[in-house]
This record gives sequence, structure tokens and C-alpha cells, in this order.
Amino acid sequence: MFTGIVEEIGFIKSIVKSAETGTINIACKKVLEDVHIGDSISVCGVCLTVTSFTKDHFFADVMNETFNRSILSLLKKGSRVNLERAMRADGRFGGHLVSGHIDGTGKIESIKRDGNAVWLEISAPSNIMEGITQKGSVAIDGISLTVAKMGINSFWVSVIPHTLTETTLGEKKISDAVNLETDMIGKYVMNFLNRDAEKTNKPQITREFLLSNGF
Repeated sequence: MFTGIVEEIGFIKSIVKSAETGTINIACKKVLEDVHIGDSISVCGVCLTVTSFTKDHFFADVMNETFNRSILSLLKKGSRVNLERAMRADGRFGGHLVSGHIDGTGKIESIKRDGNAVWLEISAPSNIMEGITQKGSVAIDGISLTVAKMGINSFWVSVIPHTLTETTLGEKKISDAVNLETDMIGKYVMNFLNRDAEKTNKPQITREFLLSNGF
């Protein structure tokens, strides 16, 4: 479990892909301060398990499913990545509940400055948009952000300077892909309601259904 508060930016030392799996080697410092083999580290929002480490880098295995569903398939030697250790039970909860199991990827459609902040418009497939709620939480490349505005096929977030400098978001360009994970609690609620609807032949709870009924 993570919070979406990035601790540091690491970079890819090497990435090896085979027909069935892959291995990634990430250089970093802070997230290794108390690391153990088997620990979870969020890499651009993807939960990976530490298989070995030294004082300045760690290795993790990556399944094909992860490569196919995330931007990890686009990484190469030298790519910078957002890193966060799994949440401590006695730590501050600064972001929101993030599982590290992303729903898929979106694409940056526009970037617009607004004073000291930057507005990012991100398009996403309909199955992901159904889990996006205005003023709700979303994890973008592992970063906890608030949905400021919504469209039919895209949503907007407003990013403060600190987040732009302390994460990889400040390096993003139009058409770049990003990992997306919608709100965990919202997914459970929607899944529960849709299961109930299937049993009783009621309409499924979709964004279109809620809008058509005045929500």
C-alpha cells in the first residue's frame, strides 16, 4: 500500500525484457535506507518487489502483464522514475490510498501554465474514466493528485511547483503516456453496486447512468 507521495526520483540503470518476463535495475538512495529483499517499492505507480539491492540501486522482476498495462514498457536506460516505499503503519498519510496496481495508461493532451501552477489534461479509456470523479483522487505515475475538472474522455489536474520539481511530471510533454490508478475505495463501491445490479437486473452504475439521473 502506498500514499502517492513520491520520495525521490531514481533512474533506470538497465532494463532487460524477454519473451515472458523482464528485470529492471533502478539507481536511487532514499528508498534504500531501510530496504529488505521482498519489500515493495512503487515505480511510477507500479508496485514492484525488491529481489536484490546494494547501497545505491535495486533489482525487481517485471511480468509481461505489467509491461503491457503500464509505461514501464517505454522505459530505457537513463529514464527517470518516481519512487515511493510502501506506507508505514505509523507514518503520516499525506496522499490517498494507492495500491500500486494501475488500471492502465492515459495520454497528456495539453499543458497550460496558470500562475505558479500547471494544468495537465489527460485522456483515458472509458473504463478508466468511469472511475474518475471531480475533486476525487487519482494517482498519475504514482503521484497522488486531485481531479480538478472533467470532460467526457479526459480530465484535468492542477499541479503545484513542488510536485513539478520533485517528480517526473515536470518533464512530461504533450502526447506522453502516464500510468493511471483510480481511487481504490471508489472501485470497490462501484464493483459492489454493479454486482448487486447484476443479481437484481438493475442498470449498472456507470458515469453515464449517474449523469442521466441527476448526479
